[in-house]
Amino acid sequence: MDMKLTLEHVTKDFSGTLAVNDISLTMQDGKLTGLLGPSGCGKSTLLYMIAGLEQVTSGHIYFDGQDVTTLPAETRGVGLVFQNYALYPHMTVEQNIMFPLLNARVKKESAQKKAREMARFVQIEEYMHRKPAQLSGGQQQRVAIARALVKSPQILLLDEPLSNLDARLRLDLREEIRRIQKETGVTTIFVTHDQEEAMSITDELVLMKNGIIQQIAAPQAMYRYPQSRFVASFLGNPPISFFNMVAENGLVELSPNLKLKFPISLSGPVVLGIRPEGWALGSGIVVEFLSVSVRGREQYVSFMLHGQKAYAILDTENAVKPGDRLSLALKPYCVHLFDPENGLRLGKGDAHYVE
Repeated sequence: MDMKLTLEHVTKDFSGTLAVNDISLTMQDGKLTGLLGPSGCGKSTLLYMIAGLEQVTSGHIYFDGQDVTTLPAETRGVGLVFQNYALYPHMTVEQNIMFPLLNARVKKESAQKKAREMARFVQIEEYMHRKPAQLSGGQQQRVAIARALVKSPQILLLDEPLSNLDARLRLDLREEIRRIQKETGVTTIFVTHDQEEAMSITDELVLMKNGIIQQIAAPQAMYRYPQSRFVASFLGNPPISFFNMVAENGLVELSPNLKLKFPISLSGPVVLGIRPEGWALGSGIVVEFLSVSVRGREQYVSFMLHGQKAYAILDTENAVKPGDRLSLALKPYCVHLFDPENGLRLGKGDAHYVE
């Protein structure tokens, strides 16, 4: 069922507003790709153009080399799952799942058999004779996924499928979506604004802003090596902290006891980004904690550094409290350097300590 999806210079112009701006990329066949970004960045518009529900202003969309740019949605062989489930309230679960097959003139007996198989696959077979209103949100979304998969689509498109569910259900269902995708091998595109959701189940992330792709990478690679200040700030909670500093031949001095050398020879103003998990109690730089919030095994602390508020995630083995003055060490691989003008990452690879 693997299928390669290619976009070439795809643009969507809504009366002078570029919702999607000249995007070219290839989605990995048989993989789960996440379209991630803030609200209004164009990710759902891009999904709807792939589905055929929105017309492309310019550019081309290819499914395994076939140009489908002008093909109507019903002939593209895509399965689409919406945020609000979009189930037919007057139909039973079985009828909802069968609907695409009956619409395609599949015989009722065959459609029923396929619907039962799909219901078993997404674990809702015991609800086949219920109406959507008698199901929980998570069960309704499983019905929507079964309905999308029952016609064996070339591509499965998921538009914010978990955003209407509570936190526990979201966690369960995102793991279920990952299982379903892996077992079917269907090329899947998952739209979300939730970075934790996207990072936990996708093979590849496409991060967008203002209709433009900011970075494409595997989730952990994007987190570890963000290409820009925007990417670094979008991923991570608590957020990364930024500091205006001056580099001397790639050397940045946070304190006399904490100097970092970056793999560049730049001298001049830079922006230093430090992930909160990069700090640990130890020899380095003395700070005074402003706030402390205990979250189970971790404690989130804030402090001032070079005129900016910074955040650290510390384990609870050594309890701290506001007003404590303690020394923090830094993990160099959690520190990033950015250009203060264009926000792009400076240097490739990790920093290291300098005595």
